[in-house]
Amino acid sequence: MISVDLALQLKDAGLEWHPASGDRFVIPHRDMDDDVFTLSDMTVEVHDHPGGRIIGFNGTTEWALDSVDQPEACWLPAEHQLRELLGERFTRLERRDVGEAVVHRVLLLDEHGADAFEAEDPSDAYARALLHHLSGARGGTSGSAGATTGA
Repeated sequence: MISVDLALQLKDAGLEWHPASGDRFVIPHRDMDDDVFTLSDMTVEVHDHPGGRIIGFNGTTEWALDSVDQPEACWLPAEHQLRELLGERFTRLERRDVGEAVVHRVLLLDEHGADAFEAEDPSDAYARALLHHLSGARGGTSGSAGATTGA
């Protein structure tokens, strides 16, 4: 799962979220950053109202949280969702051992050239590649622009 910080960067870069059952999210900046919620038809679901979408918390009587406006939530896309969002730009995912650590590298190729994005977790590598794409950055050199290692 990607970090809240990386998810917030994706949101700030314009990543649109169309909530669906099974999606994970956090409610940042409310001392709840460590609480990961999952949309479900049983407990947490999206309600469309004339004023916009809200995320309702059903059956959470122990909380004082009934709902939150969707823009206040931050989506934590799963690895497969990040890969889908990269589309045809995604070339491959590589795994390599670096000493005792494992590094995952996402390779992108488009009309502007190739780029590589590294992280210990494959989801973070995909997220960094998507962030690069959303920001409109054009590195054009494999392994340089956006290539960082870390969780």
